[in-house]
Parts: sequence; C-alpha cells; structure tokens
Amino acid sequence: MSKATILTIVAIALLAVSTAYSDTGVITGTAVEYKQGDTVLDGYLSYNKKNIGKSPAVIIVHDWMGAGEFTKDQAQRIAELGYVAFAADIYGKGVRPKNADEAGKTAGMYKGNRELMRKRIAAALDYVRTLDYVDKGRIAVMGYCFGGMVSLELARSGADLAGAVSIHGGLDTPEPKTSKIKAKVLALHGADDPYVTKEDVEAFQNEMRSAGADWYMTSYGSAVHAFTNPKAGTDNSKGAAYNEKADKRSWIALKEFLKEIFSK
Repeated sequence: MSKATILTIVAIALLAVSTAYSDTGVITGTAVEYKQGDTVLDGYLSYNKKNIGKSPAVIIVHDWMGAGEFTKDQAQRIAELGYVAFAADIYGKGVRPKNADEAGKTAGMYKGNRELMRKRIAAALDYVRTLDYVDKGRIAVMGYCFGGMVSLELARSGADLAGAVSIHGGLDTPEPKTSKIKAKVLALHGADDPYVTKEDVEAFQNEMRSAGADWYMTSYGSAVHAFTNPKAGTDNSKGAAYNEKADKRSWIALKEFLKEIFSK
C-alpha cells in the first residue's frame, strides 16, 4: 500500500471522527414554558439543528418526582436519534416533590383525576404540534413510571398519535378503553415489579384486545420498578432498582419501536 493511500485513509478516518463530534454539537436544548388552562408548565425541547424539513417528535413524560434532569437527558438521547424531543411537565412550574412521600401525594392526585392528567399531557401534545419543524402526523409519547401511565392515558383518550410507550409504568386505569385506540402501544415492563400486579398486567392486555389496539408488551426477567434509573440503586428487595440489562434492552426496543411507527 502506497504512502499516499495510507494518508488518504487516515484523512477519511479523521473526517469521520470530526463529523461525529460536530453532529453531537448541533443538538440544542431549550427550556420552554407552555400552559394548560391558567397553569404554567415547564417543558424542555431538544432537537438536531441539522435536521432538514419536518421531523417526527417524541414527547417524554417524567416519573413521580416530576420533570428534571433524567427526562432532560432522555430528551437529549431521543434528539440524537434524529427526532424532535419534548420533555413534558405534568405537575406545573415549580412543583417538584422533595421526597418519596411528597411524590406519592402529588402523583396520587393525578392518578385519582385522570381527566386532569389527560389535559396536562394533551397540552404538551398541542404545544409540539405548533412547531413548524415537526411532522404533525408522526408524534409519539413515552414515559417512565408515572409517566408511563400518563402516556397510556393519552392513547386511551383517542389522541391522534403514532405511538405510546410505557416504561416500567402503571398499567391500570379506572376506565378501560373498549373503543379503538389509534396509537400503536408498547409496554416495557419489569417482570418482578411489585407495584404492577399480575392482575394489572392481565387487565391491561385484555383492555388492549378489547380496544383493537396494535400493541405488544415485553417483560424483563429479574427487573423490578424503575429499572432504567441508575439512581434507584440495585437492591431488588426495595421494589425499585436499576437493572443494566433491562435498561439496555428496553432502549433497543424503544428505538426499534420508534423506527417502526415513524417509517413512511
């Protein structure tokens, strides 16, 4: 192999590395205030500034601790896949539980008022639809724990969505859907999650069948609640714990699902 050929190969390799780093640098993240009625909500918008034309969008819903760094990080990861990502706020600007007790009470208020829950997530959907660079026909919603429940409630509301994803989320609802669900539905579940009973799982699956939904569910062995959150620790006996294998596998499943529902 000649010296010139070797230099050319090296130049191409360096260009590829440079391009990879520059692409990462064009992901933008912006705090966004929007409203549901008179309530101010604190969202976070992330997308690749190099995107050309209208892109699919993914709304990300927080867990019971409220909007924070975790959902912002997930929005960044989704944006790096080429989608417009919007981290929604269900609780309202400045409403951030300080501990599990406060989180339980705050999340419980919305669990007991599904109408308000649906209005809050619908406000996020309405906001995303105002963005000129979003393909209005290719919008999905996803969420973690409490956010998974919220995502399913938006699908149950009959919203015109490409897809809805629940990641170790609550599956129960006071009003199971029996008419057609438009969104494709994916539930990623910890097989040993003590907060989602076998009865909840069975009821959810029966609901999806009754609603004629295009759905599937994956259960990860040895995984409990919050299996994607490293801050949850690794002690399964506490009911909520990080599981590296389940985290990685669920991320792959999520990417494949988004690719499928957004394909033209």
